[in-house]
Order: sequence, then structure tokens, then C-alpha cells
Amino acid sequence: MDVARLTRLLEGWGEPAYRITQARQAQRAGAVSWSDVTAFPRVLRTRLDQELPLWSGEISARAESTDATVKWGLRGEDGTFWEAVLIAHARGRRTLCVSSQGGCALACRFCATGAMGPGRDLAASEIIDQALLAAVEADAQGSRLTNVVYMGMGEPLQNADAVLDAARWLTAADGLGLSARRVAISTVGWVPGISRLTRDPLPVRLAISLHAADDETRSELMPINVRYPIANLLAACRRYRDTTGRRVFIEYLLLDGVNDDPIDARRLAALLRDGDFHVNLIEYNPTSGPYRASPPERRERFAEALAAEGLRPSIRHSRGADIAAACGQLAGDG
Repeated sequence: MDVARLTRLLEGWGEPAYRITQARQAQRAGAVSWSDVTAFPRVLRTRLDQELPLWSGEISARAESTDATVKWGLRGEDGTFWEAVLIAHARGRRTLCVSSQGGCALACRFCATGAMGPGRDLAASEIIDQALLAAVEADAQGSRLTNVVYMGMGEPLQNADAVLDAARWLTAADGLGLSARRVAISTVGWVPGISRLTRDPLPVRLAISLHAADDETRSELMPINVRYPIANLLAACRRYRDTTGRRVFIEYLLLDGVNDDPIDARRLAALLRDGDFHVNLIEYNPTSGPYRASPPERRERFAEALAAEGLRPSIRHSRGADIAAACGQLAGDG
């Protein structure tokens, strides 16, 4: 729902400000169009149906994985396409992987979104609507939306204003009421954005897509590293940690023969030993790139080498790969 446009329309028509809250409540209850917003007078519903859609992204595709992951393709009025993914967990919990841009300019070699090239920033309302859509889906499954991660299409910290505005609504009592600790913003290393997040009072989690322990390998995988090398990136992370008192999560994608040797694990441990970091090891999901996932035995050796250096990593297993909904696979091809 384009709140800015809706606000202008309602003000011009002399409608009270609480109509915005009523509209959000209707979305949360599963309203598809303004005709379903029964809290509004019929005349107002008719006028709005002629002026703007209730939802800021029209669903153009929906797919459901064998593991119960759901992926939507959404298209804005200007034709911009983005995707959102709802991941199923045990005990009725659901995590939404939300997009912040329609495309990505940072061109990570292993990422399908990066191959798309630049796209526009999504508005806060377009991000919020992904969460509302996911909450309605979770309700229909008899589950609940418990986590939101900015790990979909785009670099969130290049769109920090909208990302943080949406996160504030997600965590507000009159929004979805999520704990800020259950909202994570993942960046490939946009250092100015990390500095911005350091200054913001909202206590969301920060996750860093690191994926290599030396500059040569990381620059090959992630061109952003040429601009912000590992030392600069981790310095920003330590400033974030020292200022906020919050742990930083390191995401490390294991690529066969590229960054998964025990030597790489020891280099990674040396980089992180002095800080409050937690490492998540991630399975690579196939894209059109030249990489392969590390086989289980190499993944285990890597994890053991980290543990021997005092780091106890978590292993994040792939979800939704059969519908191209897993990490790195969102390509906006709908």
C-alpha cells in the first residue's frame, strides 16, 4: 500500500488520518482490494479502487517448495519486479526473506540477483507489504511470522532509509509487533550503511556476507571488496559492536575449492578472534555461475577447523532450492 499516495488522497477528500491504520488492519486480515476494506464507507472504497491498488506489489507468481517454503513474485505499478520468500521452521515458526531493491548493482559472482544488474530501491511500503503478505500466509498455514531477514533481492544498506522505516513498523506495537532481535539486516559490506546502522537506535541484528578470509578471493567473488576491503569492513563491524553492544553475524558461503579449505577456516578465525562474532556457514545453491557447493566432508572439515580455533559455527541448510527460492537464487525472472 502506497501510504504517501493514500495519505494525499485521504487528506484531499477530508478523510480522517485513522483510515491508514484501518487499511493496514484490512491487509493484515487478508483483504485483496479496497472493496474488502469494510471499515471504509462504500463510496470511499469505490473512489480508492479507481485511484490506487490496496497492495503496492501485485502478485504475478507464487510457488511452493516441497519443504513448505513459499515464494512470491511481485510487480510494482512501474513494472519493477521483486521476490519475497517465506521459510517454514519447526513448531509453526516462519521467517520472511524480504527484498529491498528490484535488482542489485553490486554484482556478487555467485548470486543470481547480482547478475540482474541495478534496479530501483523499494519504498518502505513495498517492503512492509511483503511482510503483511507473509503474515497472512503464515496465518493460513496455522503458523506465525516470527522473523524477518533483509536477505532477498538488493543491498539493504544502499536503501537504508526505507529499510529502517519498514523495520520500525515491523517492530512497532501498532505494526507487526516483532522483536527487533528477530529482524536482521544483511549487507555485502556497504560500509557507509553499517555506520548509519551504528547510529540508529533500532536494535536490529547486523549480518555480514563475508564469504572469504582474504582480499584476493573476496574481491574475485564480491567486487564491493575492492572499494571496502576486509580490514575496513571488519573495522566498521567492530565500531558497530563497540557502540551498540550487539553481536555481529558473519555469513560464509562455502564454495568447493574456492574458500572451503581448513587454511581458509584458520584465516577466518584469525580475523574474528578478537570480536563478538558468530559464524553461519551457508550451503551454496546452484545459479548460472561457475561455482559448486562444498561437499559435506569439506564442509565438516571447515567447521572442525573453525571450532579448533575457538569459533563454534552454525550451519544453515538450504531451503526452497527446488523453486529457486534459496539464498542467492532470487533472480526476478517473473
